[in-house]
Amino acid sequence: MIVLKTGYELKIMREACRISAGALQTAGKAVEPGVSTAEIDKLAEDYIRSQGGEPNFKNYEGYPATACISINNEVIHGIPTAKRILKRGDIVSIDLGAKFDGYHGDNAATFACGDISPQAKRLIDTTRESLYEGINAAVSGGRIGDIGNAVQSYVEARGYSVVRQFVGHGVGTQLHEAPEVPNFGTAGRGIRLMPGMTLAIEPMVNAGGSGVRILPDGWTVLTSDGSLSAHFEHTVVITADGPKIMTLL
Repeated sequence: MIVLKTGYELKIMREACRISAGALQTAGKAVEPGVSTAEIDKLAEDYIRSQGGEPNFKNYEGYPATACISINNEVIHGIPTAKRILKRGDIVSIDLGAKFDGYHGDNAATFACGDISPQAKRLIDTTRESLYEGINAAVSGGRIGDIGNAVQSYVEARGYSVVRQFVGHGVGTQLHEAPEVPNFGTAGRGIRLMPGMTLAIEPMVNAGGSGVRILPDGWTVLTSDGSLSAHFEHTVVITADGPKIMTLL
């Protein structure tokens, strides 16, 4: 069931999203050579709690950390550890969110660790830009397929692939709500977009093929061909005046 949020609910959700955005910014600033992913995770958790929120990924279906931190060919759901040390040239995707007064925010971004290759920078830039293509297509009266088609068209025109096994989603009193928001699809198809819908739009883009595999830890998702992957995400509300990004500081 798709839940349309009231003005009161959106006010609370905006606070959850503000905390989520601040935590992501804090984590991203810590991406430097020699830093462990566990250190970044702790910074994110400390920030969320300092703002009166709770890390909504931690213990979600057994996930052990506040943030998913995925490096290079890891697409999503990389588990932070003290032994995982960032190196110059890595690209680091951080996905996290906060719960506040019963409502969730969710956002992600990919960060450069020191100097990175031109190829890696182009992948990051394309993925970020594809997110905004998807957001711009999320207009009241449109369809879910408009979002996915906008992302897919932008990404594939630049020689990259969108991950198909994992998709965006609704967000609200649950971290994952209906509807699913694929990063591929046909314009004009799918569920109609209505004011009050809150969506986590999150392109996951591979430099090579779209295939992925999951490590034995049950969480970490890698590209099947070992190519680099990038990930960006915002929580967005559909309004009569167009989409509004909630996870902006």
